[in-house]
This record gives sequence, structure tokens and C-alpha cells, in this order.
Amino acid sequence: MSYERYEHNAQGLNKVIDGTGPMPRFMGATWPIGEDVYNNKGEKLGDIKEVMLDVEEGRVAYAVLSFGGFLGVGDKLFAVPWNVLTLKLETLDKRFILDVEKERLESAPGFDKDNWPDMADESWNSQINAYYDNQRVG
Repeated sequence: MSYERYEHNAQGLNKVIDGTGPMPRFMGATWPIGEDVYNNKGEKLGDIKEVMLDVEEGRVAYAVLSFGGFLGVGDKLFAVPWNVLTLKLETLDKRFILDVEKERLESAPGFDKDNWPDMADESWNSQINAYYDNQRVG
């Protein structure tokens, strides 16, 4: 897979420079917020509302996706392990890909914007990683 490098500015990564490889090695933490997430069928699954860092491990742990609802009302939030997302930059329409059917995401463990789970809870982590068939490292 190839990618295009982006020039960083105060708003995040926004200008294509060049490059090859799986994805940019570094990118601003605010850049993915608001980016759309699609499945392999091209169906929009939602957009990224937050990026959760595992400070102890020094890595990005989850992307919090918003899905469902109408005009922001009734949206359900989902913590998706960061490494199950693929960043596609081959076209001008850059996007994140989550290899999951819409119906599977609808039944995924989710939460309300006013009632976030304890993401440090190991049983919660295990449940989320198992749901997305993620083999965590570390």
C-alpha cells in the first residue's frame, strides 16, 4: 500500500507532499478527529470523535467513532482499537477503513457521549479487542 505524505500545519495534516509505505509514520493527534470511517464496501460507518492515548504504553489505543442518530442526536459512540483501522491515502478522498459490516458495528459494544466506559478496565479492553478480533500487542 502506498501513501502520500502530508505537510503539517496548525490544523493538522493537510497538504500532500509524496511518499510510499503503509501510512505516515507521524501525524498530528488532532488530524483524525472528524475524519470519516468507511467499511470495505464503501459504506460510511461514522466519523472519529476522539483519539484515546494509552499514556502508560506510549501508543494510540482507540479511535472513538460516532455512528447512528440524526444531526448529532442519538449518536452511539464506539471505541475501536486503533490498529484495526486502515488509513487509505491512495486517492484524494483520504479515509479510514474499518473492515466490519454496518450491522456488526450497530451491535458492537458502545456507549453514550455522557457515559464513557472506564477504558483502563482490563475486562472492558478484552471485550472490545475480542469483538474486533484484535490481537493486542503489549
